[in-house]
Amino acid sequence: MSTKKQVWMYTDGACSGNPGPGGWGTILKSGGHVKELSGGEPNTTNNRMELTAVIAGLSALKYPCEVTITSDSKYVIDAIQQGWAKKWRAQGWMRNKKEKALNPDLWETLLDLLDVHDVTFRWVKGHAGHPENERCDELAVLESKKF
Repeated sequence: MSTKKQVWMYTDGACSGNPGPGGWGTILKSGGHVKELSGGEPNTTNNRMELTAVIAGLSALKYPCEVTITSDSKYVIDAIQQGWAKKWRAQGWMRNKKEKALNPDLWETLLDLLDVHDVTFRWVKGHAGHPENERCDELAVLESKKF
């Protein structure tokens, strides 16, 4: 049995236009505590906001935890679970011999954070009534509208 604190994290990113003004939202739950985080950028992409939501949540943790991340981002989840992000890093941030991987700065940060925490990813369908996913979407959209 692990002695690490259990954390449930929910994330979402949004972008008005792609690229365009974007926002992200993250909810952290642990031991009866709930913390909401959000932010945005004036000119970004949906995938950058999805990645930023996960990074912000993991960065907010003060020590190594067991984290279950629930997200509607196949981009983030598949790149981690299928090993693509680690492969891109090993290949000098190239997807293949001709194509550069997108968002290497964020992937580098996320991969480093995944070395600190024990993380499990769960995918949920977006805009399908999942309460925390809907709230994260709301936070992300509110942030995107600030720009």
